[in-house]
Amino acid sequence: MNETPHTLGSAPTLWDLVDRRARCTPDRPVLLQGERRLTFGELRSRAERVAAGLYAMGVRPGTVVAWQLPTRVETVLLSFALARLGAVQSPVIPFYRDREVGFALRESRAEFFAVPGVWRGHDHTEMARRLGAKGIFEAYDGSALPDGDPSTLPAPPAEGASVRWIYWTSGTTSDPKGVLHTDRSLIAGGSCLAHALRLTADDVGSIAFPYAHIGGLDYLVMLLLYGFPAVLFEHFALPDALAEYRRHGVTVAGGSTAFYSLFLAEQRRQPREKLIPTLRLLAGGGAPKPPEVYHAVVREMGVQLTHGYGMTEVPMITMGDPEDTAENLATTEGRPPRGMEIRIADGEVRLRGEAVCRGYLDPAQTAAAFDAEGFLRTGDLGHVTPSGHLVLTGRLKDVIIRKGENISAKEIEDLLATHPLVADAAVIGLPDADRGELVCAVVEQAPGVQELTLSAVVSHLRAGGLSVHKLPERLEVVAALPRNEALRKVLKYRLRERFS
Repeated sequence: MNETPHTLGSAPTLWDLVDRRARCTPDRPVLLQGERRLTFGELRSRAERVAAGLYAMGVRPGTVVAWQLPTRVETVLLSFALARLGAVQSPVIPFYRDREVGFALRESRAEFFAVPGVWRGHDHTEMARRLGAKGIFEAYDGSALPDGDPSTLPAPPAEGASVRWIYWTSGTTSDPKGVLHTDRSLIAGGSCLAHALRLTADDVGSIAFPYAHIGGLDYLVMLLLYGFPAVLFEHFALPDALAEYRRHGVTVAGGSTAFYSLFLAEQRRQPREKLIPTLRLLAGGGAPKPPEVYHAVVREMGVQLTHGYGMTEVPMITMGDPEDTAENLATTEGRPPRGMEIRIADGEVRLRGEAVCRGYLDPAQTAAAFDAEGFLRTGDLGHVTPSGHLVLTGRLKDVIIRKGENISAKEIEDLLATHPLVADAAVIGLPDADRGELVCAVVEQAPGVQELTLSAVVSHLRAGGLSVHKLPERLEVVAALPRNEALRKVLKYRLRERFS
């Protein structure tokens, strides 16, 4: 059987993708982790056995099952076993603790909760019991996964339009939002991502971020559509992870801007040798990318970099094309795929298309998030170029208002990234009696370099053409910017709390 990605992509459910790929290339690997190797055929057969074990436990189509598991083969097997049953699954980032986990369990009304036991020094089973979770079971390794006879299973789900996924926004400033997705919306996101990156069956990918992030399932959709494997990293740290990238011949790596910077910093420690000999592409999204990061990666690592724009509500909005111009790849988020409508309303990016979520668990949040024509309000500011590329200029909530003038934090951050002594930077507005807000630059510097001064920063920004009214009035130098544990986004609310 020789199916193309297009015909595989016509599958109405995620389980259809698994089944068709297993029939098409059963012996090709799909997951690589350490010495472990799982083929597409084994993914289908083992996921069915786990599904049968779950069915014997009482999991039925529509049953809500939450899971908080690290990026492991078992986690992928469990998620596709639940997809085989047509259960509603609620992935929770494994680094979350009582507040976020308790909220997710309560709001989703989860009837079962899969945990890894003690993982990285934290007892998830004890936390689950403390939170009053129902149906707790451990699913860290193969021997712990439920197991059963696939002949006992009911028929797989026949359609992919029902809500079967509840993902959670980061909740960095308030309670998380439960985002409702269908198999079809996730397939739409993953298929568009694979097409935009021009991946082939000869590629070897990598998942260095939590599989519980919406990007994890979208990545698996890519593997199923194009029939190539990915290396899983339970814990990502450089230089330790390099051996796995090299051993498996990874051709595509990344995750977010922070990952690009980590690879780049490691390359600079050995500038005469290619960091990963087989690597041809860094790709990701989830956080803004300064143009200088693009140019430095291409120049110093000798690989292409394509950056995209996505969010929990819409995992694939735009993506850079590896064959696009350097200018577009450096300064834009790429173009939307066919079927994704972008509208700019009062400077805000709004979206409509098949990859857009169905809304939120809270109906009031859903009503507030969509406009009268069904476009999702993203809260991001931007514009579309004549060539159809999207340029993001900041967040509605990340605009600094100084003496009545709107200032984009992102514009200043992009210029700060070009300073040779700046490893990373975040720009925030702080309350000020005279100005309303003042501009504060928070800079992360590498150990051992000369410490920056405010006058040096201002001179650099002036030389870069920044308007006088946008220049920072305050500089804070930190050893490390606070970040979340998923895609390592900078947590600006913590900076505001610290420096206000």
